[in-house]
Amino acid sequence: MTSLARAVLPLAALAAAATLLAGCSGSGSTSSAASSPAAPASASASSAVAGPSTATAQAAPPSTAPAATTSPVVAATTSTAPPVVYLAEGGSVTGTAEHAPACRADCAVSGDSTAFLSDMTWPRWNSAEAVGTGTEKLDDCNPNCAAGTVHSVAVDVTLSKPVLVCLSGKGTWFWTRLTFRWPNGLPAAFSGDNAPENPFNYVGIAAEAAKSCS
Repeated sequence: MTSLARAVLPLAALAAAATLLAGCSGSGSTSSAASSPAAPASASASSAVAGPSTATAQAAPPSTAPAATTSPVVAATTSTAPPVVYLAEGGSVTGTAEHAPACRADCAVSGDSTAFLSDMTWPRWNSAEAVGTGTEKLDDCNPNCAAGTVHSVAVDVTLSKPVLVCLSGKGTWFWTRLTFRWPNGLPAAFSGDNAPENPFNYVGIAAEAAKSCS
């Protein structure tokens, strides 16, 4: 073989190798290019799914329902305050009406002036009942009420059973029952038939009870 042939042969081999490398490189580029569009395709699919939801949200009309409101002022004005209840001295609604602090001095329990409340304090006085403590002055009516002896005894009193009474077109609440407890007991003069009435009921006031005065 001539020197020229030996020189040409390696050059041909190099050319073939270069061609082979170029082919491999092209095949890799094609594979990369084929896989590269996958991301945009996926993004397009996501956009396609999200698209209708966005369109629906944009198309929904704004709510026109009025906001809920409360009216505490109205509620406060429509509430009814509890009534103020009075003790009618002697059971007479046209006489002196007492409210706590009541009966600091003598105030008549009965209409015949045989029982009085004095030095009273009232830990509770509301529209349902009144509870007080103090002194009750009781006439033993012996030999008669005009000449009897007055005894001062410690007493606890509960006023209850309020009723509405109409006076000149105006309504006023009064207690109709007085219940007594004598923590130290009663003198012997008040034993048997001479024991004070307990509870003491204002029957006349109860008879005047009204539902309204309008």
